Amino acid sequence: MKKILYPLALVSVVFLVSCKQTKSSNNQLTMNIEEVVEKNENKEAVIDSVMVKKHLYTLASDEMEGRKPGTEGMEKATQYIENEYKRIGLKTFDTLTTYRQNFEYKGIKMSNIIGLLEGKSKKDEFIIVSAHHDHLGMKEDGEGDRIFNGANDDASGVTGVLSLAEYYAKKGVNERSILFVCFTAEEMGLVGSEYFGKGIDADKFVAGINLELIGKEPKTGPKTAWLTGFDKSDFGRIIQKNLEGSGYQLFPDPYPKFQLFLRSDNASLARLGVPSHTFSTTPIDIDTDYHKVTDEAETLNMTVLTETVKAVARGTQSIIEGKDTPTRVKME
Repeated sequence: MKKILYPLALVSVVFLVSCKQTKSSNNQLTMNIEEVVEKNENKEAVIDSVMVKKHLYTLASDEMEGRKPGTEGMEKATQYIENEYKRIGLKTFDTLTTYRQNFEYKGIKMSNIIGLLEGKSKKDEFIIVSAHHDHLGMKEDGEGDRIFNGANDDASGVTGVLSLAEYYAKKGVNERSILFVCFTAEEMGLVGSEYFGKGIDADKFVAGINLELIGKEPKTGPKTAWLTGFDKSDFGRIIQKNLEGSGYQLFPDPYPKFQLFLRSDNASLARLGVPSHTFSTTPIDIDTDYHKVTDEAETLNMTVLTETVKAVARGTQSIIEGKDTPTRVKME
């Protein structure tokens, strides 16, 4: 809509001025208009905090009914993500004709939501930016709040995926192709990501950037995050290098006993050798909202969420631009 209305407004100005200007002056005005329109269409790419809040509060709303696969609430969440992909201008992936990668698991019809931002010089090399859009649904009975809204787990991650998709689509620096994927049924055992992994050529996938539980301040303090499987590849060290001077720091996973590297969707790709890791911020050892009905948008820190997405964008830029290639993962 902007491309139509904005130029029309400017053309009306040209029409009024043209009544008093020479042909030469009109030509100059037309050139100036084109420059203004071009500038408007190429606004600097930013992680918009307003959009971050919009995505989070929509995906974690009661209307989504906890986003359990196979439910009406999950369908609403899926449609929201699809509409955002379309607005941003993402393409469909491989042989898919829509953003949905449909399949069935234990009698439940479900789908991963995949959008493609095609690369330039290295378009056959893929980076995946992911999060899971499912959660636990609703309690079958009981009084009071019965909805597992899953704001931090993992509407926060999906918010990051959508924000990064828009950021990179506007920035236009991705030499490699980027797949933005919202996996389904992570809570049922990494079902969606495992299904996805079975249908790809893992050798073409350079890195996996997975986002989960990124809405609360970690015990390492403000403007910090931690990465699972830090020692499994040099992915984390590349991120640390790119974050130097930014005021933001990335640390190794402080909870090794929980084996988190194997408990999120990054694991499905890591098992195929892809340097795929999960960014997180939440102090899960003391978080009282994890897998509770209290995991609502109001409990999250919007500054932490926004700053973390910005840090992921900066930290992964050299990989996106094709300058750095993380080492492959070797599972023990």
